[in-house]
Amino acid sequence: MAEASQKIPVTVLTGYLGAGKTTLLNRILSENHGKKYAVIVNEFGEIGIDNDLIIGADEEVFEMNNGCVCCTVRGDLVRIMDGLMKRKGKFDAIIVETTGLADPAPVAQTFFVDEDVQKNARLDAVVTVADAKWLSDRLKDAPEAKNQIAFADVIVLNKTDLVTKPELAEVEARIRGINPYAKLHRTERCQVGITDVLERGAFDLDRILEIEPAFLEADDHDHDHHHGHDHHHHHDHGHGGLKHYHDEEMQSLSLRSDKPLDPSLFMPWLQNLVQSEGQKILRSKGILAFAGDDDRYVFQGVHMMLEGDHQRKWKDGEKRESRVVFIGRDLPEQQIRDGFEACIPA
Repeated sequence: MAEASQKIPVTVLTGYLGAGKTTLLNRILSENHGKKYAVIVNEFGEIGIDNDLIIGADEEVFEMNNGCVCCTVRGDLVRIMDGLMKRKGKFDAIIVETTGLADPAPVAQTFFVDEDVQKNARLDAVVTVADAKWLSDRLKDAPEAKNQIAFADVIVLNKTDLVTKPELAEVEARIRGINPYAKLHRTERCQVGITDVLERGAFDLDRILEIEPAFLEADDHDHDHHHGHDHHHHHDHGHGGLKHYHDEEMQSLSLRSDKPLDPSLFMPWLQNLVQSEGQKILRSKGILAFAGDDDRYVFQGVHMMLEGDHQRKWKDGEKRESRVVFIGRDLPEQQIRDGFEACIPA
């Protein structure tokens, strides 16, 4: 296995039709950011790339004059990834765009399933572009839109110039009701720093695990009876006047322990949990501190598929704690909490 740091980071870019993905892709393919990105899109025509920016193109891969390349998913994503890996001059990162109606799960799962892809690439982050003006409507009528929000590590909330402040607060509260963990950027015309979206190291869990959403911090005192390490994300703590949406079907659950876990209990429990409840679990991730192990163990999962690895040594003075997050629908919350507790040696 290549070290995680040598694998090419892959960003899965998703977002409902018209939210602004194309604008973002065009910026990646034309701006002078000094990086080589490879962008895999569904339909080349859809992006409307300016032909003047394209230099020599073979049938499937177009090179842009800023050094990035763009290709279409004509065949199988795995085959395209393979082709890109073999090209001269490796890429800084690869971006895979999913169609506006698609569920990002199958694309994300590719990076867990295929061994060759896994050797060379790692899923860096799922980025969802959402339209501030229309998202609330989409969440009502389009399950895909909700999945895309639940799935995201980074959300680009675009077209914020078209809504009022209260509308923006409301749409953000809705997003947080579905996914309290994603990093949120408010943008107009997708003006977001490219590095805020790409190469996030979203699974370099120092990032994920800025994991406790800031707006929950004030609720800690409610949970003393849970040894202080449980957060229920779906209580309505009308906080600073901001409405908290509790999304009826999506939940997120965060678990934490400052006592080391027993890996011989935790790993089988986690495997078993995603095997039995995987349909309900959209995303899972965590940093684990195992008893008798000086390395942090990091895992992430999509539905039933998990990948994990020792990431690095715990640093001196770093708080050795385990933190795990699940995002999904109708999660058996108490069962998950009890199972997790049972992995902490008495």
